[in-house]
Amino acid sequence: MNVNNIPTRTIRPASDLAADARAVDIIDQTALPHAFRWLRLSSLAEAAHAIRSMQVRGAPLIGVTAAYGVALSLVRHADDATLAQAIATLGATRPTAVNLHWALARMQATLSPLPEAARAAAAWQEAAAIAEEDVAQCRAIGAHGLALLRPLAEMRGRLNLMTHCNAGWLATVDHGTALSPIYAAFDAGIDVHVWVSETRPRNQGLLTAWELAQHGVPHTVIADNAAGLLLARGEVDAVIVGADRIAANGDVANKVGTYLKALAAQAADVPFYVAAPRSTIDFACASGAAIPIEERAGDELRVVHGCNEGGQPASVRQLPASEAVGNPAFDVTPARYVSAIISERGSAAASSEGLLALYPEARHGRAD
Repeated sequence: MNVNNIPTRTIRPASDLAADARAVDIIDQTALPHAFRWLRLSSLAEAAHAIRSMQVRGAPLIGVTAAYGVALSLVRHADDATLAQAIATLGATRPTAVNLHWALARMQATLSPLPEAARAAAAWQEAAAIAEEDVAQCRAIGAHGLALLRPLAEMRGRLNLMTHCNAGWLATVDHGTALSPIYAAFDAGIDVHVWVSETRPRNQGLLTAWELAQHGVPHTVIADNAAGLLLARGEVDAVIVGADRIAANGDVANKVGTYLKALAAQAADVPFYVAAPRSTIDFACASGAAIPIEERAGDELRVVHGCNEGGQPASVRQLPASEAVGNPAFDVTPARYVSAIISERGSAAASSEGLLALYPEARHGRAD
């Protein structure tokens, strides 16, 4: 996708270093939408911090960043203990997004059988391969999602879509998951408008608005609690969201607030789509009840970040530090509320049979 009309990805190996030095550059998503800046990650600790602090966020991008984090950890030492420490450190950063653990398992499976002398180079190659696969998968999700949206557009004329959180290219390496079909529809000449909910308390919806503006897609930011009213009024033709983990039965864990949109969409008889690649589907997880829900720091709720009237970064405390708050980062939408799951292989019912129809190899316990 583009930033100021320049083709840009969310993560890239640093290209200005000496031959024996390694690093990756990421977009600091905690600075958006007020500032666009790059951060350099040069160590395992910096990669882990970037994931934990949400400088990178979005399940697919978390997985890619973790893969590069493993590669960073092996630059100087590539013994078994260093590899194991990297896997454990990165695996502890975010519990809900299964892409993280999928990427780490893939890196471990690739690197463990190799002699130590070959591991460092192989780690960078495998991380780059995971990144390129993410781009291709997200592009394919866009094409398959467009096939679902096009008939709606033909019936309605203008297509009013609703999303939640940020599942665009900022949440992946490029293209995005839930936004990829929206970009594909817009680029195909369909008259598209997007309702973008704030997604408190981290306000990832503001990232969605920022990237939609970069691409020229018409959109309107709304308070989270306005979504039900818009659905009830018939002002939404479809809801499309991403996912952090999809259980084997089709239950979907996504940013908290997704479940409420799914309930409202069903009441309004509006399709509710979930877009995600294979790495987000956890066939080892029987149902949403088994998905761990991350509980984040209370100050995310107590303190609001933005800019002051002078355009400088600022924060406002809306609750005292002593106020008890709950801050679950995700919720689970039962499969019965999901109209279809859109993956790089096509769309299918949100059910065990639907997912296995897309990935028949999972019947035999294979990873991919």
